[in-house]
Amino acid sequence: MDLILKNANIPQGDRQVLTNILVNDGKITGFVSNITGLVADKVIDCKGYLVVPGCIDPHTHFMDPGFTHRETFATGSRSAAAGGVTTIIDMPCCSKPSVRDKESFHKKIGPIRDQAYIDYCFWGGVTGEDVREGWLDNIYPQIEEGVVAFKVYMTPSVPTYPKVSDGEMLEIFRKVAPTGLAIGVHAENYDICTFDTEKLKKAGRLDGPAWAEARSSLAEKVAIQLIISYAEATDARVHVVHMSTKEGVELVREAKKRGVKVTSETCPHYLMLNAQDAMSERGTFAKIAPPLRGKEDNEEHWQALADGTIDFVGTDHAPYEIATEKAAADSDIWNSFPGIPGVETMVQILVSEGLNKGRLSLSRFVEVTSRNAAVHYGIYPKKGAMEIGSDADFTIIDLNREYTIDEQKTESMCKYNPLHGLQLKGKPVQTVIRGELIYDEDNGGIVGKAGYGEYVKRQSIQRLDRVLKYETYEAKGNDAADQKEAVLSQSSDRK
Repeated sequence: MDLILKNANIPQGDRQVLTNILVNDGKITGFVSNITGLVADKVIDCKGYLVVPGCIDPHTHFMDPGFTHRETFATGSRSAAAGGVTTIIDMPCCSKPSVRDKESFHKKIGPIRDQAYIDYCFWGGVTGEDVREGWLDNIYPQIEEGVVAFKVYMTPSVPTYPKVSDGEMLEIFRKVAPTGLAIGVHAENYDICTFDTEKLKKAGRLDGPAWAEARSSLAEKVAIQLIISYAEATDARVHVVHMSTKEGVELVREAKKRGVKVTSETCPHYLMLNAQDAMSERGTFAKIAPPLRGKEDNEEHWQALADGTIDFVGTDHAPYEIATEKAAADSDIWNSFPGIPGVETMVQILVSEGLNKGRLSLSRFVEVTSRNAAVHYGIYPKKGAMEIGSDADFTIIDLNREYTIDEQKTESMCKYNPLHGLQLKGKPVQTVIRGELIYDEDNGGIVGKAGYGEYVKRQSIQRLDRVLKYETYEAKGNDAADQKEAVLSQSSDRK
C-alpha cells in the first residue's frame, strides 16, 4: 500500500467502527480489521480518533487573483486544511476578473494552480449585465470547464459582478434550468435593504446592530419567496446560499414539501452569533451580508440543519484587510466592507456545538460537512464519500480536544474573527487529501506543499434526495409521550 490509516474510527450510520483504511494511488482501496503482514510506504496512526470523509466548504471567496491584499489562494487553502477541509468550492465574483465566461475562467485558474494546498472546484458566474447584453450563452463554455453551479446576486457585489433585477433573474432561471445545474442566489431584497439603510443613516445610527436592522429579516423573506416562485415556474434548481433567518427556514421547508427543487445552506456564524451581542461588541468585525440575526434564528437553524431543511453548511469565507477595509480611520458601520473569515473554524463549530452536544447525529454530521455538498455539486462519490474508489480524503477529529478560538492563530492572512474567544471541545487534528497528509496539528501544522491541490471538475449532474425528518408527540396516560419520526422522501434524481 501507499498508505495505511490504522486505528481509525469511521462512521457507520450513527456508530463508530474501528478499522484500518488502505490507500493506493490516492484512492481508497479497502478496509481491514487486521494489518498484520501488510506493507505500506506510509502509516498514519489515527489513535482511535474519528475519521470522516474529507470535509467540504462549498462557499468561499479566496480573493485570488486580484484582491491578494485580503487573501491568497495559498493562505486560504492553508487555512482550510488547518480546519479539516479537504475541498473548497470558490465563488466567481471576488477575483479579477470575475468568472463569467471561458476566458475569465482561465484567467482565474491560471495563477492559483501552483498555490493550492487542497483540492478545489469553481462556481460559474452569470449577472444582470449578461442578460442585458445578450451574453447568456457564456454559461455553456463554463459548464464545459466543469463549474458546479451558477451564482446570482440580488444585491450588489463587486463592480465587475452586477446584481440582477427581478426580471433578469427570471431570465437566468429559464436559461440555466435545462442544464440541470443549480443556481445559487444571494437572497436579499435590494429595494428594502437600500431604503432602510438610507433611513437609518439619516437618523444618525452608527451602532453595529443598525446594520442588521437595515438588512431586515423581511428583506431575506421576500427574496426567498421570489426565488421559490421562479423555481416553481421554470423548474430550475435553486439554492439559497448563506440563509440566515427563521422565516427563510420555514419557506424552504414548505417548498420542499411541495416538491420544489430548492436547497439551502447556512453558515457557522448564523448558528452561533446574534446581531445584538456580536455587533455591539465587535462592530465592523462582525459585519456580513446577510447580517447576523437573533438567538431564535440560531436555534431554528440548528433544528433545520438536523431535520433536512438546511442541506449543508458553507462559510462564505470573505476576509478583508483590517487597516483599509474593516477598520480604516474614516470607516463606520455603513462604509466598511461586509465579510468575515470562516473556513478554518467551520468543522470545529460543527464538531463541538453540533456533534458533541447532540444537535447533530454522526450520520447527519457527515452529510452536512461532506456528502450532501458533494452530491449537490456533482462531485460525489469522488469527494464526500468513504467508499472503495473514492479519493482518499479524510478529516481526522479528536472529539475530546479542548481549546479556544484565537483569531491571531490562523493560517489565513485575515486576523479577525467574531468567534474569537469561543471555547470548544472537539477539533480536526489531521487532514489527508488523496492519500497525502497536508495538516498535522501535533507535528508542525501545515506539512503539505503548495501546488498539491487539484482542480476538480463537476463529475455529473446530481440531486439530493428530498428528505425531511420531524418529531411529533402523542400524550399517553398522565405525562408520558411517544416520540415518532416521519420522513418525507423522494428518490434520487442523479444522472
